[in-house]
Amino acid sequence: MDTHFQDYLTMLRVERNVSPRTLEAYQRDLNQYLSFINDKDISNLSEISQMHIRDYIRILNNNGLAASSISRIFSSIRSYHKYLSAEQIVTENPTLVLNSPKIPKKLPEVLMANEIESIIEAIDSSSNFYQRDKAIIEMLYSCGLRVSEICDLNISNLFLDDDMIRIMGKGSKERLLPVGGRAKQFLNQYLIHSRLGFQKDKSSSSVFLSRNGNPLTRAMINNILRKWTRAAGILKKVSPHTLRHSFATHLLEGGADLRFVQALLGHSDISTTQIYTHLDKHHLKEVYKSHHPRS
Repeated sequence: MDTHFQDYLTMLRVERNVSPRTLEAYQRDLNQYLSFINDKDISNLSEISQMHIRDYIRILNNNGLAASSISRIFSSIRSYHKYLSAEQIVTENPTLVLNSPKIPKKLPEVLMANEIESIIEAIDSSSNFYQRDKAIIEMLYSCGLRVSEICDLNISNLFLDDDMIRIMGKGSKERLLPVGGRAKQFLNQYLIHSRLGFQKDKSSSSVFLSRNGNPLTRAMINNILRKWTRAAGILKKVSPHTLRHSFATHLLEGGADLRFVQALLGHSDISTTQIYTHLDKHHLKEVYKSHHPRS
């Protein structure tokens, strides 16, 4: 079974070109699943049945795992069994008639534009990181970037003369994004006046650097945003993804087409973007109640 598992991981990396983080998630999920299968004294993949998979999902649920995590794990299991069936390693796919666990719809937290402005204004202008942190927060919001995308942003991906940046998204999918006037201004100020002070290695290509000259990590950017959110007196739970949610929501509220927002966010499936229509409908209801005489 281990040989087939390693072959599957190789296929994900080489043929599907999944990101290292995605590959790591598949490997972790399936290692735990196959460990459960081995404990059942199953020595052949063809012996795995729907009952075994249901039992495993039930155990995950009883252990208090979040529905979103269980859904992701089930997706990993189903993908693996689909591969085994397609490669004719087994004759039947036990996941075919099983449904993915339902995830309760949860609307993401969204910040108002003035709340985002107050976070940026709360950044201490005497700090060595003033220009860097301003540029990070403004770009997360005005470009709708994932935190991993801003960590991976390189100097070679900046086309500021054309008001564009190139982003390598999930699955190494490339997209070009426009950069707004304020984001460009803050970014230029950081690049001209601050970045060289952080840069220890002349060959370093990452845009955003730590005090030691290393590329910023996801955790560092989370801490930066959390610090200035607290300084602004905002009590909402704010993460880099909150700014991405706010970016999408404000675009839709401004009348942007859903497909346009999908392209900017780098979503491969329109259904992923559709969660923002719920937020937009809420906004429409509020506008109607506030302004229509028959509301």
